[in-house]
Amino acid sequence: MFQNRAEIQLPDKIYFRIGEVSDFTGIKPYVLRYWESEFEEINPIRRKSQRLYDREAIHTIAKIKNMLYEQNFTIAGAKKKLKEEASQKRVSTKVNVLLHEILGELKSIKQNLG
Repeated sequence: MFQNRAEIQLPDKIYFRIGEVSDFTGIKPYVLRYWESEFEEINPIRRKSQRLYDREAIHTIAKIKNMLYEQNFTIAGAKKKLKEEASQKRVSTKVNVLLHEILGELKSIKQNLG
């Protein structure tokens, strides 16, 4: 079953070791290490030969798990989907910035007229 952001209850920590991530997601550590080599979105910090995952990486792992195990994506298909989502997010962010700039200009015009 897919575990989205709301369903994964993480302790109040910034980073998590690979064993903890394995427990949270149900993915074996060797699979996490393999996914790390396949998905650039999973990029743990390495300190003293320990992999440390942040919350965003854990949610990405849960998303990948869902795509691979529930939706029957191939690894290549999951990579493509993640890249498409990242691209859409960038476009959405650019549109939001542009809309805020336009709104600011309209407010300025309104003040100058009134």
